[in-house]
Amino acid sequence: MLESLLDGIFNGISIGSVLLLAALGLAIVFGLMGVINMAHGELMMLGAYTTFVVQNGFKALGAPWSDFYIFFALIAAFIVTALVGLLLERGVVRYLYGRPLETLLATWGVSLILQQFIRSVSWQFAAGVGVFCLLFFGALWLISRRPDFEQIRGKAIAIMLPLSGAISLVVSNLLGQTYKFAVTLPWFGTQGVDVTAPKWLRGGLPLGGYQLPYTRVFIIALTILCLFAVFWFLNRTVWGLRIRAVTQNRSMSACLGIPTQKVDALTFAIGSGLAGVAGCAVSLLGSVSSNTGQSYIVDTFMVVVIGGVGKLVGSIVAAATIGIISYVVGSNALAPLVEFSPFLQGLLEFFATASMAKVFVFALIVIFLQFRPAGLFPQKGRTVDA
Repeated sequence: MLESLLDGIFNGISIGSVLLLAALGLAIVFGLMGVINMAHGELMMLGAYTTFVVQNGFKALGAPWSDFYIFFALIAAFIVTALVGLLLERGVVRYLYGRPLETLLATWGVSLILQQFIRSVSWQFAAGVGVFCLLFFGALWLISRRPDFEQIRGKAIAIMLPLSGAISLVVSNLLGQTYKFAVTLPWFGTQGVDVTAPKWLRGGLPLGGYQLPYTRVFIIALTILCLFAVFWFLNRTVWGLRIRAVTQNRSMSACLGIPTQKVDALTFAIGSGLAGVAGCAVSLLGSVSSNTGQSYIVDTFMVVVIGGVGKLVGSIVAAATIGIISYVVGSNALAPLVEFSPFLQGLLEFFATASMAKVFVFALIVIFLQFRPAGLFPQKGRTVDA
């Protein structure tokens, strides 16, 4: 009975560690810019697929390199998703600040595009998107060098958006007809792919009659390391100080000469990179598919809401609580403790599935937010000036 409960708590903490990794970036981005990034789960997915690609590359090199691919995969996942996040912020989000509904819809659309891109892509489509980005964003970059850019930005976007779209459509059609670029090539496909843990992460650590899987121990250690890295960056570096200043008062920070646009871009890139690291951790727990991010995005948002926006301590407590409750309830680990009550046993058996456990946790969160709508650790002092 005790071993079953310990198993549930430990596995819940490991799940909470993954949620915390993903929620770290989301909490920083939402706390600074007020942006609800619905594509955050797909950034986790990209990090998981990056791990898969790095693993295959190191398998070709053979031993002993194949036993240490995970460290290179973590770096690659962070860099890839940070760059994608930077492109997302520079190309989409920066034009929608202060408009949460439009931002939510835009990032949701980006998430659908990324899911389909992972499933299949054609050279014709890729060429069209590339030409459009080159023309549209290149023109905006050139126009932004004008001193009156803010006055003419709306007109420039209204002109360049349809013009770039029409030119890219013509170019992609010409390429499709001339060079047969219209052939749809499978990228990763709809089926899941598997990431194999290195040899030194297989097995478990004996602890009495219970065994702690090395993979989950590694994920917990990785989460702790990322926590210290984020804390150090925010409190011991110049750019971390700037991020905290903009979070407290954007207008005053701009008056003091802090480049708020660069701070926004850097913050979004770091948050996206942390999502990639979370995706690398997720890939060690099961198959990776185009729907991987959707399995975690709701829980990640709940961690941010319960912990308090931008609060690392709150995110830690919320992630551990959600992970433990979800796993303990879903695995019915509490059943031996309520043998005296048939009613409680039946209630636990009713929620003893992964989907119903999420319903149970969500109900508890709704009740909790009725009493503390700002979360466990609400912001104090000046609020973010949107």
